[in-house]
Amino acid sequence: MSSQSRETVCKGMLFITGTDTGVGKTVVTLGLMHRLQSMGCQVAGMKPVASGCERSADGLRNGDALALQRHSSIDLTYEAVNPCAYAPPVAPHIAAQEVGHPIRIGTLAEQARSLAGRVDCLLIEGVGGWRVPVSEHQTMADLARGLGIAVVLVVGVRLGCLNHALLTTESILSGGLSLAGWVANVIPPEPERMQQNIDTLRMRIPAPLLAIIPPLKRPDAESVAGSFSSEIANILFK
Repeated sequence: MSSQSRETVCKGMLFITGTDTGVGKTVVTLGLMHRLQSMGCQVAGMKPVASGCERSADGLRNGDALALQRHSSIDLTYEAVNPCAYAPPVAPHIAAQEVGHPIRIGTLAEQARSLAGRVDCLLIEGVGGWRVPVSEHQTMADLARGLGIAVVLVVGVRLGCLNHALLTTESILSGGLSLAGWVANVIPPEPERMQQNIDTLRMRIPAPLLAIIPPLKRPDAESVAGSFSSEIANILFK
C-alpha cells in the first residue's frame, strides 16, 4: 500500500467496546491492529483506563495494555497506552475513588489525540462494557463521544448475547455516534444455535459484520487477524 493510499484509507481513530467484560475486546483489537499493519498502516493501541492492574518494578501494569503496547507500530511508553491504571480489581470509578486519582475524560481525549497524531490509526479499547462509569457523572461512552469517533462493537457470542448486543447498539446510536461495524467473537464452548444467533444480530444491527472469530485454543493477534477481510480498511475508514 502506498503512502498516499494509506493516508486515504487508513486514517483516524476507532473506539473498541464490548457487550460486557470478558468478551474479547483486547484480542479483537490486537487482531485488527495486525490486519491493518499487514496492509501497510501504522497502528497504535490505547487502553485509557484499566483496573485490576498488577504491581511491578516499573509501577502498575495491565496485561491487556502491555499487549497493545507490544503490538503497536511505534515505540510507546506504558503511560501513553494506559494513562489511568488502578490496582483494585473493581469498576474503574470505584477504583479511582479509592486511590484518589480521578479519571478525567477531557484529559484522556487530549492524550488520545496526541497519540493519534503519531500514527495512521489509533484503536482505543474501552473498559468493561459501553456504559461503564468512570466518574460520578461520566462513562467510557463519553470518551468516544468527546472524540467524535466511530465505534466497533465486540459481541461475545454466548447465551444472553442477543439482548446485550441490541441494547448496546441502541445506546451507541441514540448517543449520536456512528457504529462502524461489529465483531462476533464466539466464546468457547461454542453455544447452541450459534449461527442463528449471529444471523439474528446481522439482521438487527444496522452496521456491517466485520468478522466472526471462532473459538480458538490460543487466540493471538495473527490468528484473529485472519478473520478480517482484505476490505476492512475501506469499511472502517470510508
